[in-house]
Amino acid sequence: MKPINAPDRERGVALATVLILLLVMTLLGLAAMRGTVLEERMTSGQMDRSMAFQAAEAALREGESLAAGKPVLPAAGCSNGVCTPPDPDVESDTKRWLAAGFWADGSKTWREATVKIGNFTAKPRYIVELMAANVPPSGSCTTSVDVSPDAECSGTESRYRVTARAVGNGGAEVILQSIYAVP
Repeated sequence: MKPINAPDRERGVALATVLILLLVMTLLGLAAMRGTVLEERMTSGQMDRSMAFQAAEAALREGESLAAGKPVLPAAGCSNGVCTPPDPDVESDTKRWLAAGFWADGSKTWREATVKIGNFTAKPRYIVELMAANVPPSGSCTTSVDVSPDAECSGTESRYRVTARAVGNGGAEVILQSIYAVP
């Protein structure tokens, strides 16, 4: 007579249990790797955007330096990074930096800066637009009752809009602007 716990009745139960546990462990491992890969992509994108931001900021400062010297304006439009005042009635003129092909190579509308950030070298582009000339500086006009255009003001300044654009290695694009007053 055979014993009650015969080995032939328990065959395959341990194998099935181990295979199910192996499948569960594999699924958990895949889920963990998927999360890690997603986090790595997000970090890479953020790093790319940060580098592009720093490059655009450096180009913005270079553009402000150019504006400080009151550059000679071209006859029309933009040339070599200097632009005439935009026509407020023409939207494509007031937002010219958004036009298709404006920042394209060979357009001759912008200037290029060379920025080194650690091991990363960027070539951000920028433009300087004259927005208004002969504007009284803030707080320089008389505080009397006379607020007409003929009111007494001391000195004038020119105001420039500086727009800088940088593209990171991963494709992140950053556009920054500042308004720069030059006495």
